[in-house]
Amino acid sequence: MLSLLKIFILIYFTWNVIVFFTIKIDKWRAHKGQWRISERNLLLKGLALGAVGLYAGMQVFRHKTSSLKFTIGVPLLIVINIIEVIFLIYAYNYSFPI
Repeated sequence: MLSLLKIFILIYFTWNVIVFFTIKIDKWRAHKGQWRISERNLLLKGLALGAVGLYAGMQVFRHKTSSLKFTIGVPLLIVINIIEVIFLIYAYNYSFPI
């Protein structure tokens, strides 16, 4: 049976892969002149524990790297994600005492 930590890691990894490919889709749409994914949507995905995938997608696909909102915001979101994970661990440990 999967432990709660393993389930969290699996969901976290899957979510960051989805956010990573969201950047690819937005770049593809930009080249095609199609409807784009909003910057707000991308940043909210990063805030929702997807900042690592967002940053990786920016670097790999060279997308949004000249936008100050993203070059400063995404590393800040990584720090916020770390704080969120620490909070979740803390809340879990004190909600379910062994």
